[in-house]
Amino acid sequence: MNPLTILNEEEQMLYDAVYEYAASEIKPVRMHMDEHQKMDPRFVREFFENGYMGIEIPDEYGGLESSFFSAILVIEALSRIDASCGVLVDVHNTLVNNAVTNWASPELKAKYFPQLASEKLGAYCLSEPASGSDAFALRMTAKDMGDHFLLNGTKLWITNGLEAEIFIVFANINPEIGYRGITAFVVEDGMPGFTRGKKEDKLGIRASSTMELAFEDVKVPRENVLGQVGKGYKVAIETLNEGRIGIGAQMVGLARGALDEAVAYVKERVQFGQSIAKFQAVQHEIARMEAEWESARLLVYNAARLKDAGHSFIREAAIAKLKASEMAELVTSRALELFGGYGYVKEYPAEKYYRDAKIGKIYEGTSFMQLNTIAKIVLG
Repeated sequence: MNPLTILNEEEQMLYDAVYEYAASEIKPVRMHMDEHQKMDPRFVREFFENGYMGIEIPDEYGGLESSFFSAILVIEALSRIDASCGVLVDVHNTLVNNAVTNWASPELKAKYFPQLASEKLGAYCLSEPASGSDAFALRMTAKDMGDHFLLNGTKLWITNGLEAEIFIVFANINPEIGYRGITAFVVEDGMPGFTRGKKEDKLGIRASSTMELAFEDVKVPRENVLGQVGKGYKVAIETLNEGRIGIGAQMVGLARGALDEAVAYVKERVQFGQSIAKFQAVQHEIARMEAEWESARLLVYNAARLKDAGHSFIREAAIAKLKASEMAELVTSRALELFGGYGYVKEYPAEKYYRDAKIGKIYEGTSFMQLNTIAKIVLG
């Protein structure tokens, strides 16, 4: 069965091409990368070569000049095989590239888009030790020195932190005025004073690097400000709204992968003289998993379509992330159970999908924060 019947021909071809690549190249080594907590550098290079990293970047800068929906399909297809690869591409496209698209000056676009499209991975640096859901409580400072700023502070839980070379960094030029002092900067790897700290040892998406980053008098040119000084909170809010759809796509992709594995297994597993797929209880489990997956997938696609059409999508993005992350946790859990004892061991992929799914309800806005957003909009 082809699970992507609502796509047009071009979209279907894109999804199929990415999935076939992931199945042939990433699948054989995904458990090795998970065990060693390391992304194979070959894949980062090939993601650029395949065009996955510049999906919405204009053609004049070396990108594909395609749609946000196309980026969502790439993230979903990769995550169906390995969620670590999915989130690497997700953060680069939906957070970093979109921040540059919407907020960078023409000069910054001309400087960084060719790099982001062809060779240099991006990371998005908002979270801090004391700033998680309360993103505007960040303590990192940016001292205005006229033609440059000096950045000081620490960022935590930064996806792509190990491999990235271009960073979108949020700091406050005047903590006394709260969020109105937050400013977004483009920081490059190698700038004096910028260092990497601890790499987190995680439950899931273990091949995706999650890093602590330190900034000590990092000199950032004034022209590297994204948007306006003191308006960084707008950059964060609007970019994260798009990023939530990307996480929804990641969850839809990995849940489909878990469901694929479960369907194949129940057809092969024989108990009491027949395939367990012939038992009605198992059939009902598969049916419920399929229904939950399809529902979440449609929510994610709807939010992405609205974004591309220029309509408001904040409510829809929050709902998509909320439901997709809940669905992924449920589907991967039931897939693991259908594998029985085999599901609990690393010889089979069910336990990896289960571990990878948990982060969906936590990062880029917890489920609690999505509920807050939805409630505020519904209640006016």
